[in-house]
Amino acid sequence: MGRFADRRILEMESKPVSLSLAAKRLPGTSRTGHSLYWRYMVEPFLYLSPAILLIVSVLLMPLIIGISYSFQAIELLRPFNTGWVGFENFAKLWSDRKFWLALDNTFWWTFWSISFQFLLGLGLALLLNTQFYGKKLFQALVFLPWAVPTFLSALTWAWLFNPVIGPLPHWLTALGILSEPYNIMGDPDLALWGPIVANVWFGVPFFAITLLAALQSIPGELFEAAEIDGASAWQIFSKITLPFLAPMIAITVMLRTIWIANFADLIYVMTGGGPANSTQIVSSYIFTTAFRKLDFGYASAIAVALLGILLVYAVIVLWIRKKLVKI
Repeated sequence: MGRFADRRILEMESKPVSLSLAAKRLPGTSRTGHSLYWRYMVEPFLYLSPAILLIVSVLLMPLIIGISYSFQAIELLRPFNTGWVGFENFAKLWSDRKFWLALDNTFWWTFWSISFQFLLGLGLALLLNTQFYGKKLFQALVFLPWAVPTFLSALTWAWLFNPVIGPLPHWLTALGILSEPYNIMGDPDLALWGPIVANVWFGVPFFAITLLAALQSIPGELFEAAEIDGASAWQIFSKITLPFLAPMIAITVMLRTIWIANFADLIYVMTGGGPANSTQIVSSYIFTTAFRKLDFGYASAIAVALLGILLVYAVIVLWIRKKLVKI
């Protein structure tokens, strides 16, 4: 009888029985089931409630309020002409020439900044992944731009591009790139390159840090096996290093692209969006519309349009990353 009872208990333990069914079969387990439900389904959310409230109050509520502003007329210079206007701000946005110019500038500003930051950051990460004399000092110097405040970086680069006291126009003239030293940021055709150069210098450490961490996570046995098989440096990079870095590259490029598209600090300090809106990007256009024209409704519509564009971009990049991970 004892062996039969033990075998019956073992059979019951081996079969997956739901919590509610077990509560019905065994006496006194209804209270236990309720305790387990409270512990695993309710109690964690109580611990997370301060963080959830913080996220809702800091992130979601301003987002909802900002989106609602885009459907309203909110102009501080005309305080009595307010109220819901529906899609009127977006219709105005569609025919706004400055917005489309700012969107075009945003594309080139982001594209060239990301391209140079990624290539230089990848090169520095590959270099820092090797052993050489003075590596720690060189690594500290590479990460130094990331520690400099943005405002100070913009002022420094604006001074460097100054044709009177700055060295860069004179160096470019000596190299034959410029015919004579002049204010590059005063030329509508070249002005955007000033903030781009400053942004590349500022953002290279981000890619260097993240890609270096990804490089150090690649198993060293793979490189040793490739060297034994006689693989060249390019084959090792293209067949081992790059596939392992691909998911990290997708994430870092996505994050940095969203960051740069919203990064108007350098442009605002160095050029103020000029000359003739040649360096005006969407995020700086939002700032000038809100705090110079004091038209918060239209500025919110521009911000919602930029949000939609970046969301579409993020979805595409995450889909590509998912495909790369499967490969």
